[in-house]
Amino acid sequence: MPDFFESMQRSYVDVPVGANDYIDVQEFLEATESLTKLFDSMGAAFGPVKSDLLGNVAKLRTRYTENPTKNKTLQELVITERAEGKKTATEGLLWLKRGLEFTSKGLRRNLNDKNEELNVSFTKAYEETLSKHHSFMVRPVFSLAMKACPYRKEFYAKLGSDEAKVQAEEEKWLAALERIVAILNAFYKQGGYEKL
Repeated sequence: MPDFFESMQRSYVDVPVGANDYIDVQEFLEATESLTKLFDSMGAAFGPVKSDLLGNVAKLRTRYTENPTKNKTLQELVITERAEGKKTATEGLLWLKRGLEFTSKGLRRNLNDKNEELNVSFTKAYEETLSKHHSFMVRPVFSLAMKACPYRKEFYAKLGSDEAKVQAEEEKWLAALERIVAILNAFYKQGGYEKL
């Protein structure tokens, strides 16, 4: 049976990043949909996190299908939407990149510290990323999800039987995701898209 990373429809490793670091929309959305299946291994409490990411994927896909030629990359999609005075997909990508940054930071902490449990890794990642953007109504939902993280050993067992192999694949996948998040963070900051 293939492990989690081998069974993904698309990995962030395979998402094309072209000239000017422009990121292909279709492949990015497929990789993000594949990522959301990771939350199935983390328990029902992560349902809202998964749902939020998929909701933002849907906003981007809707915008993309309106004009695939003009919206081929994430950056073109945001630029063309802004030129039309709209912001639905731009906000969707803003929240999606925030969710991806939270996920990547939680996984990075856990991968780097073999003694840290997932609930600690993701709580620290939440404090660094999403917490400052969430209202006092939303924070408890995420806090509950962090507390409900499976034990590290159980989580990695769900990802595949060979832990060393799974962690090596996770490292490549995570490095590609971190690169994409860094590109999107820079794009949003330079374009002033963080302040919508």
